[in-house]
Amino acid sequence: MWILGLTGSIGMGKSATAGLFRAEGVPVYDADAAVHALYRGEAVAPVEAAFPGVTRDGVIDRPALSARVLGDAAAMKRLEAIVHPLVRAQEMAFLAKA
Repeated sequence: MWILGLTGSIGMGKSATAGLFRAEGVPVYDADAAVHALYRGEAVAPVEAAFPGVTRDGVIDRPALSARVLGDAAAMKRLEAIVHPLVRAQEMAFLAKA
């Protein structure tokens, strides 16, 4: 199996390139989409516990969370310690099925 990673800054064409691969039937794991899904599910409780008040209607309010972590390296590290293992677990499950 080949594993190809697409990286780059905002607006560099990662999503467009991934779309081309999808159109050809290549399985594509999208970490950004995984985080968005986690912010509506599995990550809600641990993120709210670490950053009280960042959820609305049972999902993470991304602007509220951003206000809490951007510019605060320690807060960002706490958030990453919660979210990164969840994203990695989903990635590994994706690769096991691919």
